[in-house]
Amino acid sequence: MSLRKAYFLIFLVLIVDQISKIYVKTNFVLGEEVVLFDWFRIHFIENEGMAWGTKIPGEYGKLILTVFRIFAVFGIGYWLADAVKKRHSAYLIVSIALIFAGAAGNIIDSVFYGVIFDDSTHNLATLFSSHPYGTWFHGLVVDMFYFPIWEGDLPGWLPIFGGKHLMFFNAIFNVADMAISTGVGILLVFNKRAFPKHI
Repeated sequence: MSLRKAYFLIFLVLIVDQISKIYVKTNFVLGEEVVLFDWFRIHFIENEGMAWGTKIPGEYGKLILTVFRIFAVFGIGYWLADAVKKRHSAYLIVSIALIFAGAAGNIIDSVFYGVIFDDSTHNLATLFSSHPYGTWFHGLVVDMFYFPIWEGDLPGWLPIFGGKHLMFFNAIFNVADMAISTGVGILLVFNKRAFPKHI
């Protein structure tokens, strides 16, 4: 697979990711939800950018996270260029490109959103607002896809989890997250094709 095709895939993911985020950010108030199906909803939340809403504590926690992720993306970009140069499997190149695009998509939120949007807490956000909600490198990542496929109480006879209330699937994510998960999934499922052994 050529580097040009990998770049096109990255560009496509970034465009879809940013269009969906900007649309939600400017058309939904924070916490607003639209039920498309019982199992699929658009639910607008924002977070620091780590999995499951985790954050690094302290005044500089968000800055440290953003800078770390920028360096990580440069590393992934080098890995992608090297994989193309060495003509590695298309499975590997597509996976790296998806992971790169997803990481870059969320970095865009972290770097720029704090200075181009105003707050979404009680009103629709304005793009290129004169009263931004944050500063450079302190933007919040926009998530919106919510799939509460099943919710209920587990039967009491189950070991450990018996009788507990469970919701599956309770994560809220975005296009960038999907790209990262798909890239990692390809590496796991098609591991032997992504990393063929040369005899």
